Amino acid sequence: MIYFDHAATSFPKPKEVGEAMLAAVNEYGANPGRGGHALSERAAATITKTRNELAAFFYAPAGKHVWFYQNATMALNQAILGFPFEEGQHVVTTAFEHNSVLRPLNRLVEEKRIDVTYVEPNEEGFISVNDLKMVMTEQTKMLVVTHASNVTGAMIDLKKVAEMAKQYGAILLVDASQTAGTVPINMEELGIDLLAFAGHKSMLGPQGIAVLMSREDYQLKPLITGGTGRDSELPGQPVTWPERYEAGTLNTPGVAGLLAGLEFIKQESLKKIYTHEQNLLRICLEGLAAISNITIYSPKQGNEQMAVVSFRIENIGSHEVAMILDQHYQICVRAGLHCAPRTHHSLASIDTGLIRASFGPYNTEDEVYTFIDAIKQIASAF
Repeated sequence: MIYFDHAATSFPKPKEVGEAMLAAVNEYGANPGRGGHALSERAAATITKTRNELAAFFYAPAGKHVWFYQNATMALNQAILGFPFEEGQHVVTTAFEHNSVLRPLNRLVEEKRIDVTYVEPNEEGFISVNDLKMVMTEQTKMLVVTHASNVTGAMIDLKKVAEMAKQYGAILLVDASQTAGTVPINMEELGIDLLAFAGHKSMLGPQGIAVLMSREDYQLKPLITGGTGRDSELPGQPVTWPERYEAGTLNTPGVAGLLAGLEFIKQESLKKIYTHEQNLLRICLEGLAAISNITIYSPKQGNEQMAVVSFRIENIGSHEVAMILDQHYQICVRAGLHCAPRTHHSLASIDTGLIRASFGPYNTEDEVYTFIDAIKQIASAF
């Protein structure tokens, strides 16, 4: 089986990820921070080490600024719904956002009567910082951007975006689910205030674990309250970090797996992983471009793009193509709207959806050539 659905979740994982998770279950499967015994302490130590390693990797101020969630959707919900918005305040975001951003914002429009502006990609297929700046106002309190589109792979210049956001006193929230683990992200240097990402994509960890990092205290209201293992006498959630934003038992096996994924990335190096995936992207784009009845939805050449390729074959639906690839060629891709409806409205593909191939560190050039040959055969039949 050829797996080209890394933008959804990476597979296979480094073997160390499964080994770390198994050890967490079989060797020290106690509740972290809920007891003074040795097994609980070992589980807590794994959590603490992972916080510190992630803080160092993404240049967050300290481990307590790293908070764990079930998925990036929950992390983004905490950042967006937990922010102290007031009626009439303004958010600027992009048409490239995932529903993990769109739906919480829609909820705030209904419940808090905030205003939201969605910036469309320009003619070259990426979000322009100047276009973002044109819609900023004195009432803009938050700027929410995806670091890279999960449909086209188009990236945004975070440093310039952050500089512009600071001019207006707006908080910058970045969804790095498509980039964390593949490109360097320095929260301090880039000026990112809130950083959210999934653990199961390019971070190579398991499903069921994600991260939200906060550079400073933005007075977020915790969405979930409950047990924290300390300050149990308080009637409300503790104010100390990370306990304020992590109610209930943490997913220790998931955190252990994420740590193993991070250690693999550090060993391999971001540069090596990125270069490998970019080579596969180049081969795929060149091969698909040579097929006459295919339309590729990608930023124009010269703009930075993650290893994601979305396209359409004339006269055949995207889901049918994905089914043929799966059943006849044993190739896994994603078809449809990719949980990013505004992106597809911008691309005029909302009615048909697109076929998406996305690459990871274990994919090979031969697999990409096999994929191109399969697409040629499918396209020639319609």
